[in-house]
Amino acid sequence: MTGATLPIPGYRGLRGDVLVALKKAQPLTAKELGVHFGVTPNALRRHLKELEVEGLVRYQREIRGVGGPVFAYSLTESGERLFPRAYDAALNEVLELVRQQMGSDGVVELFRKRWADIAEKAKPELADLPLNQRAQRLAQLLTSLGYMAEASEGENSTLREHNCAIRAVIERFPEICVAEKRFLEEVLGTHVTRQTHIAAGANCCEYCIHPSDSSGEVAAVSAAATALESPSFVQIETPRHGASARHVALQETP
Repeated sequence: MTGATLPIPGYRGLRGDVLVALKKAQPLTAKELGVHFGVTPNALRRHLKELEVEGLVRYQREIRGVGGPVFAYSLTESGERLFPRAYDAALNEVLELVRQQMGSDGVVELFRKRWADIAEKAKPELADLPLNQRAQRLAQLLTSLGYMAEASEGENSTLREHNCAIRAVIERFPEICVAEKRFLEEVLGTHVTRQTHIAAGANCCEYCIHPSDSSGEVAAVSAAATALESPSFVQIETPRHGASARHVALQETP
């Protein structure tokens, strides 16, 4: 069979070949790999040890027929990630179908439900903490989700996300960032405003956290900001020179 071998960036020669062999038929022992490549098991073990130190392979003891246990090697999750995956493309295709059927609001609603589920799990742990500690814990949660987040304390508290875990999706569906902002406000229990945006070319998404001393005012500002960010927002222009007001739908980002 041809066309089934993929080059792995940064792993040429026998180490790269070992990774591909494990991908095709894991778990394999050093002896099985040695037979496959025509080298001694000891030579293979040296390469396997290097790959193990890099966190790409692991081994476990197995009983195979008669005799003592053997050490069988397989790829770790980091090793699996060396091989191509098409999650982003598949997700974008699904979201495009949702947008065609339900509009941009339907796409936003999907992500709103996802963030709402995460918020429900996080809020019990954060409910009794002061705002600055909630922000720190929230940053830890976001980091665990791939966002490389950090929270700063001070007169103007901020939350920064240095990585967008779903950037390939955001570039095509920037409207779903509205759902993330609502999630932050729900978990923090206060209003936040986005100062910078990765989707707009910034190095991070930075949110300013507003303490909810004036809850009514904050709620009103939050509602207005959310409406402005909604993909279905409609702006009413001020009449000029006796002309009647007209509705202008804001253009959605393709």
